[in-house]
Amino acid sequence: MTEVIATTPGLFPLPDWAKDDLSDLKGHQKDDLISGDEGDDVLEAYERARTEVIDRQLEAGIDGVVEGQLRWDDMLAHPLCVHDSVDTRGIVRYYDNNNFYREPVVTGDLDFDGDVAEELAGQPDVNQAVLPGPYSLADLATDEHYGDDAAFLDAIAEFLAGEAAEFDTETLFLLEPSLVENAPDDGEDERASEAIDRVATAVDADVVVHTYWGAIPEKPYAHLMDADIDAVGFDFVSDHEQNVYNIQEYGTKDSIALGVVDGQNTLVETPEEIAERIEWVDDSVPAQTFDTVYATSNTELFYLPQNKFEAKLDALADGVEEVSL
Repeated sequence: MTEVIATTPGLFPLPDWAKDDLSDLKGHQKDDLISGDEGDDVLEAYERARTEVIDRQLEAGIDGVVEGQLRWDDMLAHPLCVHDSVDTRGIVRYYDNNNFYREPVVTGDLDFDGDVAEELAGQPDVNQAVLPGPYSLADLATDEHYGDDAAFLDAIAEFLAGEAAEFDTETLFLLEPSLVENAPDDGEDERASEAIDRVATAVDADVVVHTYWGAIPEKPYAHLMDADIDAVGFDFVSDHEQNVYNIQEYGTKDSIALGVVDGQNTLVETPEEIAERIEWVDDSVPAQTFDTVYATSNTELFYLPQNKFEAKLDALADGVEEVSL
């Protein structure tokens, strides 16, 4: 029998009170933040906000509870931007939207950092971790140390594998929008799959590689299927036809993640719409029975106002309750 789980890919919007408080606090601590140090009052504000978003997921009935990634001002680039061997330089557009991040420029060896594991520590209700996938993180970064694209991707994968090995969660979502937005070329697609495999095999958790803003081209998708992962995530908001085609043509893993809620649109889906979308995908691939279906938003959720973000959490959990597979 298929288990249907309500979850998200994380990167939540800050609670409204935290946006104002943290803006003021960071303004007063600008020099410390540039050097990578956060004052106690900033950390306390983040801890209060983290507690709120974890509690809100539990209240909604979300199954895969994440820490929220509220400190990730640089979004998926965050794990590099806080590393001692990385310089953060100019502001760069985050993919093709109106969000921006500081460009992480790798200038030295990417040894173990532990920043993300520290965020997860002492959070017993969090059962799902979130990291950028190695291909997307390498795509967002600039290399001034390793000197070769393949070596740089290997170093990113090794770095993420070391970070993820410290996690103690049931599930790990690796977010890989670059597999869609800047799809790897011939040869690079195989290396991307091997890099993802390197991270996935480092953890004792179910690993979901979640892709979004469209569909992965066929060849990179076929290579991704070689990675030792538990599920691929598909954006059924942006492109349901090509994603279904990929599954029908090349198959997929025994479990699957379905992006069925729009993470960038303030229109809140009804539970009935969410259940119908999940059931439509299942009906479209009758040759495959899934062990687990992760029902999620298609993208990160930081694009949304707090009230819409919370409403989408409720809708996701309620929609899963109505699914019949």
